[in-house]
Amino acid sequence: MKGKTTQEQKSPVVADPWTQLRPMTGARIALGRAGGSLPTAPLLEFQLAHARARDAVHLPFEAAGMEARLLEQGHTVLRVHSAAPERGVYLRRPDLGRRLDAASRAALADFSVQERRCDAVFVVADGLSPLAVHRHALAVLDRVWQALAGEGWTLAPVVVAGQARVALGDEIGALLAAEQVAILIGERPGLSVADSLGIYLTFAPRVGRTDAERNCLSNIRPEGLGYDEAARALVRLMRRARQLRLTGVGLKDDGGGVMLEREGGAGRKD
Repeated sequence: MKGKTTQEQKSPVVADPWTQLRPMTGARIALGRAGGSLPTAPLLEFQLAHARARDAVHLPFEAAGMEARLLEQGHTVLRVHSAAPERGVYLRRPDLGRRLDAASRAALADFSVQERRCDAVFVVADGLSPLAVHRHALAVLDRVWQALAGEGWTLAPVVVAGQARVALGDEIGALLAAEQVAILIGERPGLSVADSLGIYLTFAPRVGRTDAERNCLSNIRPEGLGYDEAARALVRLMRRARQLRLTGVGLKDDGGGVMLEREGGAGRKD
């Protein structure tokens, strides 16, 4: 048998000049090409990432397990559900995920009659990645809870919410007469990350609040924004929101302090 020629031995994959940068990021860069297409290995990796993202969205939320873990940590827990009865409806009707179902609304209203107004309520919600909530939510919540309880904050029972969108926290916070609501929720999975946790903070929650009236901490996971850093940032924001009585575009965390945006672009760092 004749040996292969140089032409036959040469790989069809053309390397990208940015290949050396690939270890520095989880983004899909410098994949190379084979003719006019992706090489087989990056294509298979892309398909696997897409499958993982879909699985994260459709993963059943372990609400009972989450409640049990919170009870073990000494929390009082309230379970609620959005107006979206199941996952298919939730994905097709985002508006239903922003409002409580009738039973949950009545239960929270009854509870608030028995309890006095609180400084804050934390909501643990599935969102678009229950996987992220299962993995990361309680680690962050524990750190924040200890910090605020140590400062004398009055905290409502933790609310575990199923089939929830971010704005569901507004109705929960309003019904519990909470000054602030922080919802820990699974973010939309991407093709690099399927388990990213987000936290959205709203001062004076009520139905109808817009995204411009909240602060967001994103990409919370060990490979992104770590638990300690996320907890410190949330506590900083909650302290300043309490003092300034606002959240949203006017309140920004610069990483070392919190900056209040004023008219004309001027700000103050603390």
